[in-house]
Amino acid sequence: MKHVKFFVFLCIITFTVSCGQQKKYVDYKVKEGETMRSIANRLDMKTKDLLRLNPDVGRKPKANSVIVIPNKKIKTTVDSVTDNVVDVVKIDTKKNNATIENKDKLLKELKKDFVVYEVKKGDTFYSLTRFYNVSQEEMIALNPVLSEGLKVGQVIKIKPILEGKEETEVHIYDDKIDKEISLKVAILLPFLTKENDTIDSKDLFIKSRLANIVTDFYLGSEIAIDSLRKQGVNIDLNVYDTGRKSTKIKTIIAENNLEDNDVIIGPLYSEEAEILANKIKTPVVFPHYSKKQSKFSSPKLIKTSPEKKVFREELTNFIKDNFKKGNLILVGDGQSASNNSNTLIKQSLESHDSIKVVNVLKPKDGYIAKDRFLKILKPNIDNWVILTSDNNVLVADAINSLISLPDSTHVRVFTFNKGRAFNKISNLKLAKINLTYVSDEYVNEASASTQLFNKQYIRKNNALPSFYATKGFDITYDILIRLASGNDLKSTFKEGASFRVESKFDYSTKLFGATENKGLFIVKYNKDLSLTRLK
Repeated sequence: MKHVKFFVFLCIITFTVSCGQQKKYVDYKVKEGETMRSIANRLDMKTKDLLRLNPDVGRKPKANSVIVIPNKKIKTTVDSVTDNVVDVVKIDTKKNNATIENKDKLLKELKKDFVVYEVKKGDTFYSLTRFYNVSQEEMIALNPVLSEGLKVGQVIKIKPILEGKEETEVHIYDDKIDKEISLKVAILLPFLTKENDTIDSKDLFIKSRLANIVTDFYLGSEIAIDSLRKQGVNIDLNVYDTGRKSTKIKTIIAENNLEDNDVIIGPLYSEEAEILANKIKTPVVFPHYSKKQSKFSSPKLIKTSPEKKVFREELTNFIKDNFKKGNLILVGDGQSASNNSNTLIKQSLESHDSIKVVNVLKPKDGYIAKDRFLKILKPNIDNWVILTSDNNVLVADAINSLISLPDSTHVRVFTFNKGRAFNKISNLKLAKINLTYVSDEYVNEASASTQLFNKQYIRKNNALPSFYATKGFDITYDILIRLASGNDLKSTFKEGASFRVESKFDYSTKLFGATENKGLFIVKYNKDLSLTRLK
């Protein structure tokens, strides 16, 4: 009987749409990437009401499919420029084309000199200052009206664009949760429960680095899931022990319907991740860096750690943007990887208008003597030295030589490969040479998000979170909060980059190939041993 009543109701709607002079309902063609939720938001109506009007349509209708919507204008906004802030206002585009053109011209002029941003619901001074690496005071100085607080729809000046520098437009991902969302999540990690069950916990975590990594990552993921559940996200979590490398993954796939999950976090081993991604249609999140991940080809795989070549490219671009005049020197170890990096960086830098010559130094008899530095480094100008090696001896020798130079020789050292060799150098020496490096992590201990996470973790585990615990939280929270929007995961990647406790997620999607995270930081040592994020 209910189906009959609903059919009659649809017939009435159809009759009204086709015959009424003032149409109450109209057809609407769905655009690429739109969901029933996003369309309902633009219509100022509830998602469930729009679904009731379209009982045969799911939450994610196909592009170009036709649905029925109420006959009211979908919200469109344009920008109008005021003294320091662009306020978004609704305008009838048929009557105000000239006004819109003027406003667009004014906004275009503003973008020549400033990075601008439209304030969205949920934005805070903290999120904006963290993303753009500016202070709240600097933003208010550019936009005095912000002393009254942020308002949704304002387009504000973030920072001036440096002379000669093209500012690429960036977008912050807007965290949002569909009130009706439910997620099913699987985590696959090598807990080795059967093997470790008989080992005392104290001995286990002293002897096994893997046990520490896996346990800490999972504990961080738990905090992320708890946090999302408190925000109203219904999460059905299933955890699987993948055991020793390549011993259980095929059995887990065969005995469980992993396809039923919205996302799978893990496995930890690259070989297992590839096997899983080739068997199912569900997105597979690879949770750490592996040298083998560059060979990933499945479009279902999501690489959360940037490729090493992206580190090199990030540093090269930073130097291009910030080097004005002085002396550039590449220092390598003479091995193939370092030589290749030297060649690529030199070619890229010398293609820049303001950079004419890049010198290259390689070791003789296994080291670089101090007098060889003195022949190239020039006094009373900026000397930027780029170390392209992670060789313990080369790095130590080069830094010792550089810190012993005369005071008149100003040296700043850069690296995109801050590995174990640099960890063996005292922070005092790194600070003396103003070491500037590329990193996939940056923690501001004073930030609200860091303090909240630390507090939650300590309350639950009676310990401060490790690097892997924080990484587990960041990866899990970022992936699940994106899915909680009700949108397809890859479509959320196109909506913008996100910052979590210590990680930046700026995903690049490919039609045929794995999704890559390119989110990195540029960090500098200060004289007082503190760290400053430059980008």
